[in-house]
Amino acid sequence: MTVKEKQIKKDAGQAGDVLVETSGEKILVSREIGGRVLTIETGELAKQANGSVLVKYGDTVVLSTATISKNAREGIDFFPLVVDFEEKMYAAGKIPGGFFKREGKPSEKSILSARQIDRPLRPLFPEGMRNEVQIICVVLSADMENDPDVLGMIGASAALAISGIPFNGPIGGVRIGKIDEEFVVNPTQQQLVDSALNLTVAGTKESIVMVEAGAQEVSESDIITALEMGHGEIKKIVEMIEVLKQKAGKPAIEVPLYVPDPDLEAFMRKHFTKQIAEALHIIEKQEREAAFDKINKEAASAILMQEKTKESERLLELLQDEKSQDFTLIMKKIEEEEFRTMVVDENLRPDGRKTDQIRPLSARVNLLPRTHGSGLFTRGQTQVLSNITLAPMSEGQTVDDLTIVETKRYMHQYNFPPFSVGEVKPMRGPGRREIGHGNLAERALLPVIPDEDEFPYAIRVVSEVLESNGSSSMASVCASTLGLMDAGVPIKKPVAGIAMGLIFKGKKYKILTDIQGLEDHLGEMDFKVAGTTDGITALQMDIKVEGVSIEIMKTALEQAKNARLAILNVITATIPEPRPELSPYAPRIFTMVIDPDKIREVIGPGGKVINKIIEETDCKIDIENDGTIYIASSNLEMAERAQQIIRMIVSEPEVGEVYQGTVVRITNFGAFIELKPGKDGMLGSMEMGLGRNGKITDVINIGDKVTVEIAEIDGLGRINLRSPEIQKKVREMGLGCGYDKGGDHSDRGGYGRGVRSGGKSSGGGKRRKY
Repeated sequence: MTVKEKQIKKDAGQAGDVLVETSGEKILVSREIGGRVLTIETGELAKQANGSVLVKYGDTVVLSTATISKNAREGIDFFPLVVDFEEKMYAAGKIPGGFFKREGKPSEKSILSARQIDRPLRPLFPEGMRNEVQIICVVLSADMENDPDVLGMIGASAALAISGIPFNGPIGGVRIGKIDEEFVVNPTQQQLVDSALNLTVAGTKESIVMVEAGAQEVSESDIITALEMGHGEIKKIVEMIEVLKQKAGKPAIEVPLYVPDPDLEAFMRKHFTKQIAEALHIIEKQEREAAFDKINKEAASAILMQEKTKESERLLELLQDEKSQDFTLIMKKIEEEEFRTMVVDENLRPDGRKTDQIRPLSARVNLLPRTHGSGLFTRGQTQVLSNITLAPMSEGQTVDDLTIVETKRYMHQYNFPPFSVGEVKPMRGPGRREIGHGNLAERALLPVIPDEDEFPYAIRVVSEVLESNGSSSMASVCASTLGLMDAGVPIKKPVAGIAMGLIFKGKKYKILTDIQGLEDHLGEMDFKVAGTTDGITALQMDIKVEGVSIEIMKTALEQAKNARLAILNVITATIPEPRPELSPYAPRIFTMVIDPDKIREVIGPGGKVINKIIEETDCKIDIENDGTIYIASSNLEMAERAQQIIRMIVSEPEVGEVYQGTVVRITNFGAFIELKPGKDGMLGSMEMGLGRNGKITDVINIGDKVTVEIAEIDGLGRINLRSPEIQKKVREMGLGCGYDKGGDHSDRGGYGRGVRSGGKSSGGGKRRKY
């Protein structure tokens, strides 16, 4: 920390106020947040954007900009907000992987960060706004300690606050961890590795707007404590942004807000309110949708054509204008009002359930014969099939982003085909929603995935949504739990998920358990909670209002816990525990540990040794730098053979050991025998008992298998061999020492002791190099 940062920390800590510095056009506000100094500055960079700020925390720096289009987009019934989060690899001194060596398609982390910024901002823009707004957050420096995603959220809020763009903010955001039973504000990336909680919370001064969390089975009370702590820090950050806005804020930009024609709204309320209310009370989804389909533009046009007035002609022309969104917006407004009355006042839900009642549940496993595991979970009209694939550790995912994580062995992917909601659409690659839902399910299950020491597999889970009518992401968690246990993955505990809803009418509200699509569409909150019998493993909350209180969240968490336990009972009734055996089609992975100094011997020059083992055994072999070796094969015998070969390679040869070796080279003084990959010994012609009338190739040839014994290991590590088997063969062939065929002089066959020929020595005591 610099002297200046220390002074900022001291001043902020003593006064509790925001420190402001100005230098020319540059304005900087600073404050201590979580034990480190957070600074937000503007006026120097990206000045042509409507608003731009530079956010610094430690040595992590994020540039956030906010820009609005001059004109509103026509023909749309939504607010066109786009958030982009750009990870620049130079920020951490890295060169991007791949062929092109430049940033291209955003990483999964970038997409998740962009979604995390979008979700708390979107509900705070004025209703009816149709001008395009783009938020771009660029990571310029990453210290690999302070995660830039929360800084992007703060920067986006600050850029909007000073831009003059209509926005009912500002918001702040922090991350809360729990380490050694202590809650920590903005833990570092390394601290998060050991944290029982990774919770990101965003909010205004008054309330919470967004929550995202992964956790190691923490309690509901711990979540509330973390939210309260987080909201306290958020208030400080919001105050910083408000001070910056006072110093550097631009005049408010006037933008037109799309308001449906009031006369058309009055007409529709008069003719269709009763039909909408009746349609909402229809329990069966298809029948209910058919009733809503009858309330369409054609029906409204038919009524107007009967009235034959100037006003009816104007309204009819408005209905027939393809660019007009009035009919759709008015319909939704009336639906929301009638829905609130139905749920809050009448205590009724569209499908007839009580507020805390779950839809009918069913679960199945082992649906597909060739997948390594499969689970089908159905909740009402939401159905998900999760399929499991087990593979060697090397087939895990390589991570190329600005985090300290380099690989992932557990991968959860989520697919949402159009047939799941009865629609016809092009099949594309995964969008932001699919990536977000897959990551949420991954977070929910990660705490129960066994360590690689216990289960040395890469695990891929793919959740296919077959039907969707609300909360398919939480159904994915349930289906994946079933599939993992069916695959024999020894998960620590089953995990289930549930989605909670919130309906406001004035100050009154109802919290709904297991929301379906209509309740999500017309309600104010989608609060997803996943966990085990002992605690929460993942959270995600999105809202459409300007915030919810801690008290509402506390009630929702308790209600979600009851639902989660009920679902877990259904899961464990279907499959009480992981299967003891893997699928016959799954690879068997064996682990062995060798001295790291022996790795080079196992690999061999240019990979020659390891490739030969792989070719011989048809196993997949991965070697870690710490000496851990993973051997994967569906053939048990071959896996054991690969282990045996590796043990031979790393073992130290000893005098007296017997090997079944292979002849790899023949010289005029002996044959070289491969005892194990990378390790040869020499069987000399004297040790064979050969005389002058015998050739080595008369007895053995390259490729022959020979039983040999280690006779000597000299000071240079060279191995000399003997072979009674070969000696016997030499005698039988009459190729022994001396001129008499069949003569047995093998007792003189020691290599390096000389060969007698006519009473003369041929150089006893010398050794040949090999």
